[in-house]
Amino acid sequence: MCANNDQKLRLFAAALGEGTLRPLAQWPFDWAVNYATVRPESHLAAVVGDDPATLLTDVHNGTIIARLHGHQDYSFAAAWHPGGVLLATGNQDTTTLLWDVRKTNEPLTRLAGRMGAIRSLRFSPDGRFLAMSEPADFVHIYDVASGFQDCQEHDFFGEIAGIAFSPDSSSLFVGISDLTYASLMQLERQRCEW
Repeated sequence: MCANNDQKLRLFAAALGEGTLRPLAQWPFDWAVNYATVRPESHLAAVVGDDPATLLTDVHNGTIIARLHGHQDYSFAAAWHPGGVLLATGNQDTTTLLWDVRKTNEPLTRLAGRMGAIRSLRFSPDGRFLAMSEPADFVHIYDVASGFQDCQEHDFFGEIAGIAFSPDSSSLFVGISDLTYASLMQLERQRCEW
């Protein structure tokens, strides 16, 4: 799946053995599509872009299933919890909204960034944490089980290119794209034996 500023969401299939992508479908939108992500084991995609609303869209036919309203500006990030019920959306209004997609009339909670747009969101594969990054300096890691009340904040120096958890959820990687301090930081989860 590919999101683009040309106001389209495109689906591709990997052609086995050819090393190419075969176009399957494309769906037009009224605004630039900044990011899209498919719900685990589903055909439902969260689509965000140059509009305050998040669209839940069926990727089989492009039908809009629901519109989530709550942000004040354009969105750049979205992430599904591995369980498929929670959706996080990151916005230029410096907030992340958490949604229960079974009831889309209002968000469950609002998480505030420190100074910039929320550009990257990732749930850990085990579902325990939500990582939220701003375009520069700050990455916030929320504990899902605490209802997003417990948060650890990491202050980096430089532009943040993106974040990703390792498949076993033991590490969080933070890409720093600053010209002087470009790096890949690895944060390890501390395991305590009490």
